[in-house]
Amino acid sequence: MLTFRDAVREDVPDLLRIYNHYVQTSTATFDLEPQTLEDRLEWFSHYGGSYPILIAEWQGQIAGYAYLSVFRAKPAYRPTAESSVYLDKAYCGQGIGKALLQELIQRSRSLGYHSLIACITVGNDTSVHLHEQFGYRKVGHFPETGWKFGTWHDVLFYQLMLEESKH
Repeated sequence: MLTFRDAVREDVPDLLRIYNHYVQTSTATFDLEPQTLEDRLEWFSHYGGSYPILIAEWQGQIAGYAYLSVFRAKPAYRPTAESSVYLDKAYCGQGIGKALLQELIQRSRSLGYHSLIACITVGNDTSVHLHEQFGYRKVGHFPETGWKFGTWHDVLFYQLMLEESKH
């Protein structure tokens, strides 16, 4: 059975393990070196409240996590957050990412966000498809934005409008 909950500090070692897999094997993140536990604890300290980290558990095991982060630091950007999803490699392809993103979108609405931004590296077709299923639209393409694994990578911005504009 799949359940969702807010992350707690004790989850950080599992979050670190999941994240470092993507650091070392993919362009899903542009970190170049594996994070340490201390790095990830510092990262974790910036979340909670309006910027939750949601855990997906399958039969008591952490299958993945999703979170909202600050899109840009200026106050006018506060109604927009960046969404991120990471799955344990053992749970990919089982619909957990879809359920996790759906839960994150629901949480975003309850927190009063106006829109969500997803930053996706070109070539990550699974992530593009996942986000498009929920109505995210491609709103930007930034050529040769990141350098990883000895080559340049383009980055796409996808946006989901959570509410109609009040202007």
